[in-house]
Amino acid sequence: MTPELLSSFVLFAFVTSITPGPNNIMLTASGLSFGFRRTVPHMVGIAVGFTVMVAAVGLGLGAAFAAWPLLYELLKYGGAAYLLYLAWKIARSGPIAAGGESGRPMTFLEAAAFQWVNPKAWVMAVGAIATYTPQAGFLGNLAIVTLVFGLVNLPSVGCWALFGMALRRVLHAPAAVRAFNLGMALLLVASLYPIAADLLG
Repeated sequence: MTPELLSSFVLFAFVTSITPGPNNIMLTASGLSFGFRRTVPHMVGIAVGFTVMVAAVGLGLGAAFAAWPLLYELLKYGGAAYLLYLAWKIARSGPIAAGGESGRPMTFLEAAAFQWVNPKAWVMAVGAIATYTPQAGFLGNLAIVTLVFGLVNLPSVGCWALFGMALRRVLHAPAAVRAFNLGMALLLVASLYPIAADLLG
């Protein structure tokens, strides 16, 4: 991989990691509801799960989807259904420090597993392999792409958890927290627009 291609890929990894998407919306809501420290396993789960996913796509999962398109369709629509469930959970979240079933942040394993049904993560992984991973010396280039994505992704998603935590100082009233959580849930549903358009088109 040339230095020029590597620098372009670092920019791609940063922009795709830090822009809004299902992961970052959920991290903002988690940072608000549970604080930064309790959201760390969620953040690390995203970074590790996504890094493993990039490696798997590079090692041939994309070829499996090409051979069995139904597998990809099942994953895509299953992921959409799971995102709707998460949006419902966020919308029902109570005020800060509320107990009950909504009083637990996403775990490391849940966040890592979520990457496999996250539409934005798939676009990022396939884009990285197709655009920034030269075929000459492919395994070495795949290792570089995977490592760089992991290193860039964690601090990028961490910014959203910090943003959510900062909102704790502003959103004190239970009604304001509920309104914020509802807004985050609606944004999560809106992130499914490409899948809905594909389904209805």
